[in-house]
Amino acid sequence: MADMPSIDAWLREAKADPSFRACGMYLVHNGTVRETPKAEARGIETDGVQPGDKVTGMVFSYDEAKVAAAVEEARALPGIGYVRVWLNSGELAVGDDIMLVLIGGDIRPRVIDGLQRLVATIKNTCVVERELSE
Repeated sequence: MADMPSIDAWLREAKADPSFRACGMYLVHNGTVRETPKAEARGIETDGVQPGDKVTGMVFSYDEAKVAAAVEEARALPGIGYVRVWLNSGELAVGDDIMLVLIGGDIRPRVIDGLQRLVATIKNTCVVERELSE
């Protein structure tokens, strides 16, 4: 498990980047391990912890090349000027940080859409999450 970077430091770095002149908005996503199972929170069937049971932790890993490709794809979206991603790995407990995503762009709709698309791509194609229970 790694220590999550400082959001304040990331924002200072983003505003020092040449892209800042075109960025009118920055959004941050901080994903954490929750005790509600994915099957319950999303209303889908999974092989993991079932609805009604509590998640006690998670084993989390990711494919670096896929994450890098997802970041480049997000940077190419209209209006997006800045993207940075950090992912944790290993065995995590409830409340631990899973990911941090910072995205900056010209206008609110594009930045919100860019953040949603990037986080969805990371969650759906780049990571492996195995929920743990007692």
